[in-house]
Amino acid sequence: MPVSKDTAQAILDLAKEKGALMFGEFKLSAGGTSSYYFDGRMITLDPEGANLISQVFIPVINQCGAEALAGPTLGADPIVSSVAALSFKEGTPIPGLIVRKEAKAHGGKRGIEGPLVEGSNVAVVDDTCSTGASLFLAIDAVEAAGCKVVKVLSILDRHQGGSEELKRRGYDFFTILEADPEGNIVPVKH
Repeated sequence: MPVSKDTAQAILDLAKEKGALMFGEFKLSAGGTSSYYFDGRMITLDPEGANLISQVFIPVINQCGAEALAGPTLGADPIVSSVAALSFKEGTPIPGLIVRKEAKAHGGKRGIEGPLVEGSNVAVVDDTCSTGASLFLAIDAVEAAGCKVVKVLSILDRHQGGSEELKRRGYDFFTILEADPEGNIVPVKH
C-alpha cells in the first residue's frame, strides 16, 4: 500500500515540532540506551497527528482484510481510538481492541477490551517497534483469543530486532517511519 511521501514527511515534521522526537541519551523500556527517543503519544494524542496517522493506517488495514485493530495499552490506545473514529466517518468502520498487559482480576476478567469477535482477522499496532516485545504481547493475546493476525503496524521502526523477528515469524509488517543506527529518522519508501 503506497503511502504519500508528503503525509509521511508531515508526520515526521509534526513529531519534531511537538517534541515527540528528542535527541540525547535515553534509557529504553525495551532495554539498552539510545541517542534518540520517540514519544509517539505526543503525536497520536495530537488532533493533527492522530488524523494523519489514521489516514495512513486505514487503507493499509482495509487492504489486508482486517476486521479489527488491536494494540497494547498504553502506546496503541490513541492510535486504535483514532483509527476507529476516522474509519467510521470514512464509511469503513474498523473496531478497536486494547490489549492489557494482564487480564483484569475483576469484572469481565478480560485481557482484551473492545468488541472482539473470535475468528476475526485482526491488525495489531503500536507506536514504536524496537524489540517487538509489546507487539508480540498483543499478537499472542489476539491469537489466544482465536483470531488471526493479518498485519502488524507501527509509526516508527527503530530497527532493533523487532521488525526482523516479526517478519521471520511470518507476520506482514508495515511502518511509516524508520531509524538508522545513528538515529536518523526518515519516511519509509513503500
